[in-house]
Amino acid sequence: MTGISPSGASAKAGAPPPLRRNRDFLLLWTGAGATQLGARTGVIAYPLLVLWGDGTAADAGLVAFAGLLPMLVLQLPAGVLVDRWDRRRLMLVCNVIGLAAMASVVAVVLAGRVWLPHILAVAFVDGAATIFYQLAERTAVRNVVHPDRLSSALAQNEARGRAAGLLGQPVGGAAFSVAGWLPFGVVAAGHLLSLVNLSLVRAPFQEERGPGERDWKAEVRQGLSWLWGQRFLRAAICVVAVTNLLFQIVNMAPLVVIRDHGGSAAQVGLIGLVSGLGGVAGALSAGKLLTGIRLPNILLGTLLSWTVLVPAVALTTQYGALLALYAAMSFTGAALNVGAGAYMAHLVPDEIHGKAMSAVMLASWGANSLGALAAGFLLAAFGTTTVLLGVAAAMLVCTVTAAASPAIRNP
Repeated sequence: MTGISPSGASAKAGAPPPLRRNRDFLLLWTGAGATQLGARTGVIAYPLLVLWGDGTAADAGLVAFAGLLPMLVLQLPAGVLVDRWDRRRLMLVCNVIGLAAMASVVAVVLAGRVWLPHILAVAFVDGAATIFYQLAERTAVRNVVHPDRLSSALAQNEARGRAAGLLGQPVGGAAFSVAGWLPFGVVAAGHLLSLVNLSLVRAPFQEERGPGERDWKAEVRQGLSWLWGQRFLRAAICVVAVTNLLFQIVNMAPLVVIRDHGGSAAQVGLIGLVSGLGGVAGALSAGKLLTGIRLPNILLGTLLSWTVLVPAVALTTQYGALLALYAAMSFTGAALNVGAGAYMAHLVPDEIHGKAMSAVMLASWGANSLGALAAGFLLAAFGTTTVLLGVAAAMLVCTVTAAASPAIRNP
């Protein structure tokens, strides 16, 4: 339980410094922000490369599936390794892998030899590196800030993620409009900046580890067993997993609508910009708005808002209305994430944080790859209005189920 620098969690004597004066947190925060911006730029760049080329919505769904598949197949091993290995070194390796993957895309686009199987492979590799990186970064935060600053740090992290979403989509759309390789160059630059920042951090990213379990099966079971013992989380994650899957369809729909109505990649980017603004506002407001509100109530309120907003998206093709609706959905989603992040950070012991978080992430996000795959084929086969109305009906079922669940209402 020792070895944390004075800027970290063990510095409990006296008033903790504000986060703006915590050098290690700022380096970690900005480096992770650069990779998140790159990741969000890549998320929009992949389907643009496919849809504005010779591909179909189904091809775009395949690429999204490849990028999200690591959430399903690598989340649990990532949790074990994040708790077992040096977290900073692991993050450095992830950045090197991501940098090499993006360089390969830049090369093939410049050469005019884009090949769908290669793009699928790159999306998977970069997605895998992102899984390990983000899990390591999430578990590291508590070790570089004072416990009294942890909630603020998590709120800033959520705001950073939303800001990356805010900037990533318009940056990706605008960069793609200039040159097809440029958004992937932006992703590579994010990995490079993160490499530099991580090399300058002095504080360790985990508490000292004594000799412990080195059995893969036992370590994976440790995280799953911890999650199974959390009655409220079990029930909440079942509902959230379904909504996360549904949002893969909701998020791909405007790309198809804009393309079918003769719109541009820049218009797709603007939806991401406005949606990101809503998310940043939700994250920054969460600390005050959610004070004294129990997480179950935050969850139910968020589900109710989505139940109202998703059918509105289904019933309009007006560009201005879409901007407002996506911003509102991001606002409520960001507030929920801040509340859930603070809940987890105070609940999970550091020595199993990676394994516990990987179990939570697998349960809540693992099916996203299937949602992305289904999104492409469903939108191609039935059109956006019909598919989104089906999503709205499923969202209503999720809200009613959560409201009726004793584990969620009375944890």
